[in-house]
Amino acid sequence: MLTVSRIGLDKDASTQLAGRLNELLANYQIFYMNLRGFHWNIKGEKFFELHLKFEELYTDTVQKIDEIAERILTLGETPLHTYSDYSGIATIREARDVSDGREAVQCILDAFSTILPLERELLNISDREEDEGTNALMSDYIREQEKLVWMYSAFLGK
Repeated sequence: MLTVSRIGLDKDASTQLAGRLNELLANYQIFYMNLRGFHWNIKGEKFFELHLKFEELYTDTVQKIDEIAERILTLGETPLHTYSDYSGIATIREARDVSDGREAVQCILDAFSTILPLERELLNISDREEDEGTNALMSDYIREQEKLVWMYSAFLGK
């Protein structure tokens, strides 16, 4: 028997989506902390350029973190909110003591290679479940991040 949530979605599907969104949230939280570290510790000839870019990226990321947590709540579930939870389920690893710009940019690209497939999976699930709210969020994130992958790859000469 189909049980519908207060926003008109299947409750079991909403729980599944919220679980995957919590995984995305955990990855974003680790990514955010890495970005802060890159911003603070960057050195070298591209310092001014990368210092600003990393700030733009972590500012955008913290907004996405809030949007993801609020979407989980909208789906009727609870967002994870402890670093032990995040480190336990995130597949993005902490980047420690990175001050080289090229290494930091490669870490960002590696993070996107984790985040984008998860967002695409969420896009597919939300489409199947007619969850336009999650679908629109993932679609927007994917579009933005594909462009960033292109730009950061170009910076590395790839």
